[in-house]
Amino acid sequence: MKLVKSLLLGSAAGIAAVAGAQAADLPSRKAAPVEYVRVCSAYGAGFFYIPGTDTCLRVGGRVRAEYTVGTRYGSGQDAYGTRSRGRLNVDARTATAYGTLRTFFRYELTVSSGFYGGTTNGNQGVIAPGTGRNTGATTASNLDLAFVQFGPITAGRAQSFFDFYANDFGFSTLRTADSRLNLLAYTATFGSGFSATISLEDRNTGTGVRENGAFGRFTGTGLVLGGQDFPDVVASLRVDQGWGSAQLSGALTQRKVLSTFNAAGVLTQGSADEYGFAIQGGVKINLPMLAAGDHLFLQAAYADGALGYLGWGGQIGPGRLASATTANQLLIGDIGVSVLGNTKSSTGWSIVAGLRHFWTPQLRSELYGSYSEIKLGYLAPAGFYAPGAAIRPLDPKEFIVAGNLIWSPVSGLDIGVEVLYTRTELASRVLAVNNAGNRIVGVGIKNDDAWAGRLRIQRDF
Repeated sequence: MKLVKSLLLGSAAGIAAVAGAQAADLPSRKAAPVEYVRVCSAYGAGFFYIPGTDTCLRVGGRVRAEYTVGTRYGSGQDAYGTRSRGRLNVDARTATAYGTLRTFFRYELTVSSGFYGGTTNGNQGVIAPGTGRNTGATTASNLDLAFVQFGPITAGRAQSFFDFYANDFGFSTLRTADSRLNLLAYTATFGSGFSATISLEDRNTGTGVRENGAFGRFTGTGLVLGGQDFPDVVASLRVDQGWGSAQLSGALTQRKVLSTFNAAGVLTQGSADEYGFAIQGGVKINLPMLAAGDHLFLQAAYADGALGYLGWGGQIGPGRLASATTANQLLIGDIGVSVLGNTKSSTGWSIVAGLRHFWTPQLRSELYGSYSEIKLGYLAPAGFYAPGAAIRPLDPKEFIVAGNLIWSPVSGLDIGVEVLYTRTELASRVLAVNNAGNRIVGVGIKNDDAWAGRLRIQRDF
């Protein structure tokens, strides 16, 4: 029996050896290598290597649903509105011998109705009651950002290097500098969080109403904008450290005024270059002693001939002006009237404050506001003032304050409500406007209070 078992096992081993030898002589086909997507941890969460390259990519975005209701001067100015927005972010980065090469773009599509028809100040849109109730729906597309960063160079459409508190809090915007525009900038870093930037910026491409826009008229004397010979020059000095951040920035802008004549054909203004400027200082203070993630913004700015750097890109206050009228365009101009060759620029200043506090890791509140004053230096045209009103520059003063409560039940999801209050005071009584944005003859107002409320549901990914 043992002999039979040994013979059987020996035969099986021999057959296996012969079969293995024959198989080794046959041609074989290897499977093509599979290239898996690899996680890239060099630039934070969400990045992965583009297969076959050393470039890290992150694709993200946002979907926002928003609903608002508000009251403006006169019952005809009350309205509601809705808004839906979709955003796509694409961020690609590559490590090079010269530093990180980064390309980034953000594209948005927005559908708005009602109260949102009167929003100003660009992408985020401040609810500015009084621009006329728009009951129709509008669809807008916006290339919000598109830039290349290579070492110290930033080129393309990016956040202005003048900006500091760029409406970081809340559902609405304040009177503050916040613009994405075409620029070319160089940033030098000095260590310990210090950096300095010099930037050439095209304000004509900004997200807000450009501040070098229309110019007014006064007793037949006109100011005609003749363009610019160079873009605005912006410089900033910034520090980012564990306690927070601080920045000091300044801007210089040119305005070319062409020769104009009055109705009698007499020369009232020769060609000349006018210059405006703005300065701004801000600080962001982290407050971990209150709660993780808490911080406070404080900022102040002054502008002479460049009111857009204060956020004055739209109408003067709620309940007064039609957004498309010559009168409205006059009031947002930076350079005032010219009388016998003397040009006077508009000046203004603003202060901004904002606080974010986490009640729990999922529940937070934001309280923010701004106060600003501007001196226009010139008068509104005939037919603008209320009957019996003193004819003087309007020189508006504006106060905005808002607060919200936001719940984030899961990461990336915000559900919040907000209340916004705005008060504007003018130096003289002007005609009110109706819900179509037309001035009402005989009805004059000098100050106005406006309220707005919002509900927002937003998912970032």
